Amino acid sequence: MDTILTLHDLVRWLILLFGFLTVITAILGLASKSPYSKLADKSNLLFMILFDIQVVFGFILFFEKGWFDHLKHIGDFMKDSLVRFFSLEHWLLMLIAWILVHAGRTAVKKAPDARSKHRKMLIYFGIALLLILIAIPWPFREAVARPWFRWF
Repeated sequence: MDTILTLHDLVRWLILLFGFLTVITAILGLASKSPYSKLADKSNLLFMILFDIQVVFGFILFFEKGWFDHLKHIGDFMKDSLVRFFSLEHWLLMLIAWILVHAGRTAVKKAPDARSKHRKMLIYFGIALLLILIAIPWPFREAVARPWFRWF
């Protein structure tokens, strides 16, 4: 289980890398009115694929670590910020972000022109990235803090 947790942690950094690359590519594409590039397409594709892998790791951890069991006693765990975060807030925000990434990828592919593609990239992937940043248990988040890096 520690291996899955370590992989979940490491994939987070790749997701953030490709998430920021996707959003920056969208901003630059809109600002410069440039054509939709292979970089833009590949960055959001890799963002989506890595997020899919991350969701699999996350659900394995969610059930194996027992966070799911807390949902049976929702009134009790809402008072405990650590349990509430991992039993409800973390996975729910990540699930919404995952849906936005998939919806965004589809919307970008269907957009008729480069400007529309860049705009949709910025909106969908930008909101998804924001939700991801909120849902990560950063070391500076007192009650739910996790280390910057986990090693095998």
